[in-house]
Amino acid sequence: MFDNVLVSTDWLADHLNAPHLRIVDIRGHVIAASEPPPHYFNHQTDYENIHIPGALFLDWVDAITNPDDPRHAQIAKPERFAAVMSALAIGDDTAVIAYDDARGMFAARLWWSLNYYGHANVAILNGGWEKWVAEQRPVESITPHYSAAVFTPRPNPSLYRRSDQILAALDEHQHLIDVRTPDEFAGRSSRAPRKGHIPGALNLPRFELTQADGTMLPLDQLRQRFAAAGVSDTTEDVVFYCNGGVSASYGLLAYRAAGFTGGSVYDGSWKDWGSDESKPIA
Repeated sequence: MFDNVLVSTDWLADHLNAPHLRIVDIRGHVIAASEPPPHYFNHQTDYENIHIPGALFLDWVDAITNPDDPRHAQIAKPERFAAVMSALAIGDDTAVIAYDDARGMFAARLWWSLNYYGHANVAILNGGWEKWVAEQRPVESITPHYSAAVFTPRPNPSLYRRSDQILAALDEHQHLIDVRTPDEFAGRSSRAPRKGHIPGALNLPRFELTQADGTMLPLDQLRQRFAAAGVSDTTEDVVFYCNGGVSASYGLLAYRAAGFTGGSVYDGSWKDWGSDESKPIA
């Protein structure tokens, strides 16, 4: 259904009642590492008050994460992920549109998660909830009800990186992109016990990939940002990381929106690397 990783508000307004389309509200926020925990929040109450017609809510904090993993936010195991998607009426033939109120960060996480589990028929709403409301598009407070669907998880290992894979390729052709803030990259703050970044990584903060209205940068500007981070059409093995894999998913989304192919996410990201004394840091 989608020829891009993004859809416009115009497109969604024209397809609200399209068969086999599910709209997922995945609003939430993250607070600074310097603040006391908890740091991660969903906006389910906001959804219950008002949302895009036909949308179902997905809790990014717990529903699509692995509760047994101490590096919170790691992707859920196949059985758990499939059960959550099935309950959202997302089946193998379902097209999915995700939106949030965080400049696409959580919507991109669902986009990556679905792609990782073999479901590529997904895009995110460019500009998200804020743009939809600013344009006075239709909204509702009714929670829709759909029949459960059958979702078959088919993990795609090419989209996923572990710390041992990152370490083994540090001196090879691997191209690491750190989408955390400049302060985190420079080691002035951290969500892990250690500060700094993975050796060889280049910093491309996620917020530099978006415009003031929360939409993604236009194609030419995206290409410029990636060129400044050393990425071209011939760059191999581009890997994105952040603190826990969420912002990194947006980095990969922007990479694909810029016309590049391939790319992967280091799901453990800095929470994993920065907590392991055996791993080198810069």
